[in-house]
Amino acid sequence: MAGRGVKAKSHEKLDDANVQRVIELLGGDEPITKKEACEILNIRYNTTRLQRIIDEHNEVWEYKEKRRSQNRGKGATRDEIKTVIEYYLDGDNISEIATRIYRSNSFVKAIIQRVGVPEKLSKEEHSKCYRHKYQMLPEQCVSDTFEVGEKVWSVKDNAIAEIKREMTVEYMNSCPGYIKPVTNYEEKYGAKGYSLYVLTPIDTSNTLFPWVDGRRVGYHSFGLAYDIGSLKHLEEYGVNIT
Repeated sequence: MAGRGVKAKSHEKLDDANVQRVIELLGGDEPITKKEACEILNIRYNTTRLQRIIDEHNEVWEYKEKRRSQNRGKGATRDEIKTVIEYYLDGDNISEIATRIYRSNSFVKAIIQRVGVPEKLSKEEHSKCYRHKYQMLPEQCVSDTFEVGEKVWSVKDNAIAEIKREMTVEYMNSCPGYIKPVTNYEEKYGAKGYSLYVLTPIDTSNTLFPWVDGRRVGYHSFGLAYDIGSLKHLEEYGVNIT
C-alpha cells in the first residue's frame, strides 16, 4: 500500500487488494469485527492503526481516481507514449503501467499495439508458445537485415538482445569449431542467421561483484531474421534501447 504514514512490516498483508477486501467486509451486510479485520491484514489488534490504514488506502484510491478522471478523454502525450514503451520493454505488465500513469488498461494496450512494441510474454505463456511456434512480431519490427551492435527484440528469448554478427557461410567456414558443411541459413530457412547477446540486466551493487556493469549481464543466443524484431522505430518517441 502506497501510504505516507503507515509502515508495513514484513509479515503484514497491507497490499491494496487485501486492504480493499477488508473495507468491503467491514461494510458488508454481515460485517466482520475489527479484530477479524486485523487478523486478515496480519497486524496486531489495534483499532487506531486499522482505521489509519483504511483512511490512507481510501485517500490514495481517491487521488488515483481524480487523476484518471482528469486524463479521461485526453489523447496520449509524447511522454506517456515513451513511458509506456520503456516500462513494457522492462517487463512491467499492462495493468502495472496503467496504474502508474493513471490511465486505463485499454489506453496502455492501444499505445503498445499502435506504436508496434513487441509483445513480452509471461514465463508461463512463453514456455507454452515455444512448444509449438514463435510469437508474431508487429509489422513495424519486421526486417530482413540487422547491423552489428544493433539492439533488437529476440522472439525466441522474449527479451532485448544485441546483434553480435551475421552467421554467414564464409564466417563459419573460417572458424575451426563449426562442423562442415556449415548451414546456409538463407538457402535452408529463407532468412539470415544472427549471433545474439541477450541482455538480462541486474543490479550488481549489493553483490560480491559490484564493479560488474549489470546492464551488460546476459547470455549468447541465435536467431533467424524473421524471429528478430527491429526496435529502430521506437527511437522517434525518445526511447533509449539499453
